[in-house]
Amino acid sequence: MYIEKDNFTAWMERMMDRFDMLEKQIERLSNVRNCLDGEQLLDNQDLIMITKMSPRTLQRCRKNGSLPYINKDGKNFYRASDVHKFIRETL
Repeated sequence: MYIEKDNFTAWMERMMDRFDMLEKQIERLSNVRNCLDGEQLLDNQDLIMITKMSPRTLQRCRKNGSLPYINKDGKNFYRASDVHKFIRETL
C-alpha cells in the first residue's frame, strides 16, 4: 500500500496535535490535588512520609478511631485538618 507524502505529513501533524492536547490535559490533571469541599486530602503514602509512621501503625490509628479517614474506591484519604489535629494531639 502506497501513501502519498502529503497525506502522511497531514496525518502525522494531526497525531502530534492530539498528543499535545493530551499532554496539556495530563499536566492540568496532575496539578490538581485531591480536595473535598476545598480541603486538601492526603493518602496513606502522604501520611507515612509526613509522620514517619509505618503502614501498620497508620492502620491501627484508623481502626481505633484516633485518625478519621474517608474510604473511596478502596483507597483511604485523610483531611488535612484532621491530620494536623492528630499530629498535635498524638505525636
